[in-house]
Amino acid sequence: MSGINIKAFFKFCRVKVAKQVVETAEKVVKVTVVPDKRYKPVCHKCNRAADKIHSYRERTVRDLNIFDAKTFIRVVYRVVRCNRCGDVVEDTELVHPYMRVTKRLANYILELCRFMSLKEVAGHLGLDWKTVKEIHKRHLLDKFYGEDIGKPRFLAVDEISLKKRHRYLTVVVDWESGRVLWVGEGRRYETLKEFFASLNDEQRQSIEAIAMDMWDPYIKAVRECCPGARIVFDQFHVVQAFSKVIDKVRNEEYRKADEEGKELMKGSKYLLLKNKDNLREEEVPRLRAILEANKAITTVYILKDYLKKLWHYKYPGSARKFLDYWCCLAMQSKIRHVMAFAKTLKRYAYGIINHCKYPLHTSRLEGINNKIKVIKRRAYGFHDIEYFSLVIKNAFAVTN
Repeated sequence: MSGINIKAFFKFCRVKVAKQVVETAEKVVKVTVVPDKRYKPVCHKCNRAADKIHSYRERTVRDLNIFDAKTFIRVVYRVVRCNRCGDVVEDTELVHPYMRVTKRLANYILELCRFMSLKEVAGHLGLDWKTVKEIHKRHLLDKFYGEDIGKPRFLAVDEISLKKRHRYLTVVVDWESGRVLWVGEGRRYETLKEFFASLNDEQRQSIEAIAMDMWDPYIKAVRECCPGARIVFDQFHVVQAFSKVIDKVRNEEYRKADEEGKELMKGSKYLLLKNKDNLREEEVPRLRAILEANKAITTVYILKDYLKKLWHYKYPGSARKFLDYWCCLAMQSKIRHVMAFAKTLKRYAYGIINHCKYPLHTSRLEGINNKIKVIKRRAYGFHDIEYFSLVIKNAFAVTN
């Protein structure tokens, strides 16, 4: 036992130190605090003074380390009778009634969570990672409870892959600020409808346009819940859809090719999907050889670059003419996958034409998706979807 006085570390007006033990060999500090009877007990819910005391109780909580010694506090507290809230735990200022750590340790944990994973924070402090997670989650729930998202004019909607077997999250972003407004599990019609249900009429009416991919459940939700908003299909998602067509054509041509042709096309998937400007010097001759050897692959490769010109037009009439012209070329190719894509493109032409008036794109969302993947990898995955959603919103919250 040490004679060092540690009372200076416990300057809380509603409690006083009754006992202290410092076990230097084990590097453990044990402190007992009791209510300071010079002050009336206060209800932790309404913060009003309570005249009657129902009972005395106690529990042990973790506190910030004193130097390198783990510190445990045995808290003696009172259950008081509040005229407004009934029988409740008093506010001691030292610890939250539902936590097993002190308020100041909880604040330190929140600060560490900005830079470290739950596992790292727990290992650093010698706590269970579930304790760290619950502290962080409770803080985020309080932070975003009843959050006012204002009146966003432009939104971007996209899905991110949560894990294999088609598990997704839907992410809704304020296109102008980059702030994540909402995260929901799945990518169904009901998922996006839940977001619109959280908005009031004035907020829904303020939305002018929404950028997204050509996904029918999202389209249905927007048309039903926000009929005044224009749907915009951006270049990234349309070209990405056509990239799948290119891969299907490449696979078919590979199966039909002789041994020499197969050897030439082997491993060329990403080579054909790359933009010309991103090609490495040694990749150019191989790409040229593939295009010279196969007419169908050459056709889809040219159509891919030609398709991107759609988003260069600023006038709806001109964009419509070019879209019709591109679809005509696609039909003349007689390649079944390309012809099917042209029919799809005509069906969703309205969203591409809307880009002339609302030049929105989801490239901002792609950057957000990459950061979300980093968050997920750092945490080795998230089993609590609600908590993961809160972490995402917090990572992209706009600070004043």
